[in-house]
Amino acid sequence: MAAIVLFRNDLRLEDNPAFYHACTNCDAVIPLYCWDPDPLQPWAPGGASCVGIHQALQQLDDALKERGSRLCVAQGDNTSILQKFIVDHKVQVVYWNRRYTPQAIAADTELKATLQEQGVAVHSYNASLLTEPGSVLNKSGKPFRVFTPFWKHCQTSVQIRESYPLPEQFKAPVKEPDTLELQSLKLQPAMPWVQTMKQSWDWEQDFSMEKLQTWCEDTLVDYPDGRDALAEYYTSGMSTALALGLLSPHQLWNAVTAAVTQNPALDSAATAFTRQLFWREFAYHLLYHYPETTTTPLKSEFNDFPWREDTDALQRWQQGQTGYPVVDAGMRELWATGYMHNRARMITASFLVKDLLIPWQQGAQWFWDTLLDADLANNTLGWQWVAGCGADAAPYFRIFNPVRQGERFDPDGVYVRKWVPELAKLPDKYLHAPWTAPAEVLTAAGIELGAQYPNPMVDHSEARDAAMTAYQAMRQTRLVESTP
Repeated sequence: MAAIVLFRNDLRLEDNPAFYHACTNCDAVIPLYCWDPDPLQPWAPGGASCVGIHQALQQLDDALKERGSRLCVAQGDNTSILQKFIVDHKVQVVYWNRRYTPQAIAADTELKATLQEQGVAVHSYNASLLTEPGSVLNKSGKPFRVFTPFWKHCQTSVQIRESYPLPEQFKAPVKEPDTLELQSLKLQPAMPWVQTMKQSWDWEQDFSMEKLQTWCEDTLVDYPDGRDALAEYYTSGMSTALALGLLSPHQLWNAVTAAVTQNPALDSAATAFTRQLFWREFAYHLLYHYPETTTTPLKSEFNDFPWREDTDALQRWQQGQTGYPVVDAGMRELWATGYMHNRARMITASFLVKDLLIPWQQGAQWFWDTLLDADLANNTLGWQWVAGCGADAAPYFRIFNPVRQGERFDPDGVYVRKWVPELAKLPDKYLHAPWTAPAEVLTAAGIELGAQYPNPMVDHSEARDAAMTAYQAMRQTRLVESTP
């Protein structure tokens, strides 16, 4: 029996249920990747994700060639492509791993129905989440909207499966399938941004099981206290591996669990880390139940928030030219590498929506296009959390002070000096607020504010007051509208 394994956001061979079951149950397996972003509009993969997808597909093809096969690459409508492969290779069954964004669910539901109508069996599996997003409900049978009860419920009710091994046998089809050259998909155009991003990573090692296991052995113990340190990467760095499907959350969970078995003293650190895995689960739980939240606030009163449209301010934020060093460092790290430290993501997002009063949707779109680890559920949850309009959101009055955030999480200025090198010679005392430095200190550091480095776009104290005024105006508008 011949089968197709349709790869999507699961670009790996280990712990890949669809691939494992196809190889176990079928005589010949065709690994197929179809590039067809149209059904996923408006959330087709962004520019940075496309670069990552290209690298991941190349690694997947290499791994398959080591086993006597190769990845078949096609471009266009999934249904038409699959139908041609099914006829040409007498395929009787198609395997895939489920996707959980609203657009992907709709596309896969339609595709499955079409194939089954034509007599082709379809087997699908959960490979990207620890839980099915629609399966976790509160005691009233409704979705959770606060993380802590969700987390506590999952701790007692969710059983994490073991990771699937590599299949023991794998038979390529007798007739070699047609395939496009990966380059023909044009996922990584020749431009400086792409080249810089590619050069920032060791694609074979940085998102691998070996790297994860080394992190568990050497760094997990420091994770709870160190994960917010901007200059020290105590985080696992595996968000890109999860987003591209290079690793599964089950592999992360099981690796951490194995580390605790070897060293029980890691138990509390492991709990802190696995709790963050369930934040990802919570994000998909919310997206599944509230699919409109990719563009619409979960808290409807925020539909009345008086956001500002300011293209120039948005561009200065995107380019890391706000005049607030820790904000600019985060935005420049993002542009250079396709990644940003999680603490920096919160700081930069807070600055956009609360200091500049620019709609969170515009920030979410920028992150979607520039993050290698862009994930629709995580992106939506994070931006709505910062804006105060989502589930379990930070109170609106929680407005990060970018100077204090820099002083607290980059006290020696290592992070800022790396990404904002024009400030490198400033003393630590003034690094996070260069406008407070005396003229002679600025001169000695080779800085003229407004020339080598911009003056602050806004005064944070005044911006905070403006944000709170806008929030009160929104509440007053809603109160008036609700008054009989």
